[in-house]
Amino acid sequence: MKQRTRIKICGLTREADVHAAVEAGADAIGFVFYAKSARFVTLERADRLARELPPFVTPVGLFVNADRAQIDSAVNAIPGLLLQFHGDETPADCREPGRPYLRAARVGPNLDLLDFARQFADAQGLLLDALVEGYGGGGKVFDWSVVPRDLPCPVVLSGGLNPANVVAGVLQVRPWAVDVSSGVESAPGLKDTSALRRFCDAVREADARITDAES
Repeated sequence: MKQRTRIKICGLTREADVHAAVEAGADAIGFVFYAKSARFVTLERADRLARELPPFVTPVGLFVNADRAQIDSAVNAIPGLLLQFHGDETPADCREPGRPYLRAARVGPNLDLLDFARQFADAQGLLLDALVEGYGGGGKVFDWSVVPRDLPCPVVLSGGLNPANVVAGVLQVRPWAVDVSSGVESAPGLKDTSALRRFCDAVREADARITDAES
């Protein structure tokens, strides 16, 4: 039986948006520690936002080629922080902090996802994003048909998701979780409460369709 699709809302910068995301049904909240991102937050700001999270909603820290000191500072400041590596980190780089992590894969014509998954076999999951210039946040959808059904790890579907297309993404890919940022924003880093609700409702609709089809 299909498990409930988990929902991660990324790139939060305001307390009101944290509350709105949790109320809408988010399972995880992402904080961007990449200074070149429009959704960047300082560690002090992320710490304050993470303190607004209720039990069982996971804080996630997004890093891009960060040094070990920055990662350690974030882990020490925010208990239970799940690491998300979104740059050019090697398997050794991801393992070095000794913490659970997600590895982002920039899906393009030259990426062998099965080989990539084998390299990062100890990751909690692979976050599949579109191949764009820079590191994430492009709001672009990739070709979902290239995702193998036999990937040996949980899949987090990302890249250009929004309330209008997430049902199709869940039905086609059957991911463990979905990740959204720009698709529920009024401006970079500013979430739209209505879009958050519509996105989460759409994910639940997709789950219901899968359950009906399998029953």
